[in-house]
Amino acid sequence: MKIKQTQEWIIEVFDYSFKDQSLVENALTHRSFSAINNERLEFLGDSALDLVISELLFEKYSDESEGNLSRMRASIVNKESLSELAREINLDQHLILGQGEISSGGVNRSSILANALEAIIGAVFMEGGYLSLKNTVLTVFDSKLESLNPESENKDHKSLLQEKMHKMKKDLPKYRLLNTEGEQHDQTFHVECMIDKGEVSTKASAKSLRVAEQKAAMKALRLLSND
Repeated sequence: MKIKQTQEWIIEVFDYSFKDQSLVENALTHRSFSAINNERLEFLGDSALDLVISELLFEKYSDESEGNLSRMRASIVNKESLSELAREINLDQHLILGQGEISSGGVNRSSILANALEAIIGAVFMEGGYLSLKNTVLTVFDSKLESLNPESENKDHKSLLQEKMHKMKKDLPKYRLLNTEGEQHDQTFHVECMIDKGEVSTKASAKSLRVAEQKAAMKALRLLSND
């Protein structure tokens, strides 16, 4: 593991600086590499992540039922969602795998990526406590939380807009990055969502490209609903 590079990545992505670097190494180590691996931290992180996401949803959606809150949480805390997020933050570049696992493509395996992400979360909780954990989850899961739509059975706005276009027998929406502002660690993305070859156009900005596109799609849905 490239220690300095991984330390910088952890601070930038998770907004947390580990005092005990062995925790980081442990969290990124797969069992194929060593008997000392991330399985126990993954166990801890899994439960810790559930708790924080539950609290955040409870605070933000005060009118939602227990069933809806559970579905929203499940849409964020599942292997597919976690592995997708792990790829977005380039976690695969920091995994520590055995040679056999490397040869079989383990660096791209969804279960390995999701487990490693949960292990890092577990490590943050173990060393930094609940407040550090909550801050890390808010930072890493910002795009996931922002794109939730409790009124749509937890489908995101881009998916809903795509479905609407399909029902209307129109071409799918197109998203265009207009420009990016700010330093690499603190960028703002400006995007445009175009429908009907630009006859309907909405623009939005956010700290991640994913959230910006979701916001633009949400605006487009509102426009179409008002027609």
